[in-house]
Amino acid sequence: MKKYIKVVLVLTSICAVAAVLLALVNSVTAPIISLHEEEAAMKALEEVSCGMEIGDRTDMTESETVNHYYKLHIAGGVTGGYILDLSGKGYGGALALVACYDPNGKLLAAKIVSENETPGVGKKATLSGYMDKFIGKGTQFPIPTAKRMLTDEEAIAVSGATMTFTGVSKALAAGSELVKSLGGK
Repeated sequence: MKKYIKVVLVLTSICAVAAVLLALVNSVTAPIISLHEEEAAMKALEEVSCGMEIGDRTDMTESETVNHYYKLHIAGGVTGGYILDLSGKGYGGALALVACYDPNGKLLAAKIVSENETPGVGKKATLSGYMDKFIGKGTQFPIPTAKRMLTDEEAIAVSGATMTFTGVSKALAAGSELVKSLGGK
């Protein structure tokens, strides 16, 4: 019986030491990871800002798709557009996008910042040129949310990745509608 108690105490001690060491490593690395995430987020915002000045962040609690937005300013503090942090759902789960719109809701630029899509199929959404089918749409022409709204060439490019296309397109369309409701305010 004493032998079992000794084994339990030794294993418990090892677990306690491992837990303390893991907590120590986490306390050292957590601020560094957070800093890298902030830098990556700011870089993504700058990539889609179309050269405009990025304003303050406004959180959106009433939207499932739009997490928050940034007002973009041009000379003299005039609102030149908005950058929205969007969420969508693809085949591999959650999609995170940033998108830039003019004050009327026309999509100017977009980028996927995180995804877990199928390599070779859904991952095509992260390639340059994928967002071209959406750019310039949202006002005169709606953002395509179904394959039938695409040209034959564009529809072929997204075949096999319908859920990814749908997640991206619905998020971008929801963003356009939100910007239209803001009306350049």
